[in-house]
Amino acid sequence: MSSRSGIGYDSHRFAEGRPLILGGVEIPNAERGLTGHSDADVLTHALIDALLGAAGLGDIGQHFPDTDERYRDADSLALLGEVCGFLSEHGWAVVHLDATVICDAPKLAPHRDEMRSKLAAVVGLQPLEVNVKFTTNEGLGFIGREEGMAALAIATVDRDG
Repeated sequence: MSSRSGIGYDSHRFAEGRPLILGGVEIPNAERGLTGHSDADVLTHALIDALLGAAGLGDIGQHFPDTDERYRDADSLALLGEVCGFLSEHGWAVVHLDATVICDAPKLAPHRDEMRSKLAAVVGLQPLEVNVKFTTNEGLGFIGREEGMAALAIATVDRDG
């Protein structure tokens, strides 16, 4: 058995009139969502890049370019499912995911378990094998000014042989 890890990062600006979706969960009562070609789910996008990196399969922009209208307003959980299919085709299985969402507002901890469950279901893991954390930027930078948010992720994959 061989194991690999990959890292992922994503950030998006806040935008009026869009839902805030993180880890496939629409955050209720969020004043703003995130702008992007797809649903702008920074958490799921960071996880996608981490998985692609672990398997040596490029990045999210190669597979789902923002110039392709097929991905306009795309559900990032569906994109994550496609990525898991790519990994499987190349002999990789997801073992563990860990991510941190960085934002000063809104508060996200009440939605952690639902995010973990949704992400785990897509990648074929148990919720305890998908860790999601939240932190602030202590008022610093674009995140601290509440102009947007970011996410970091690491993924571990295994392959026989």
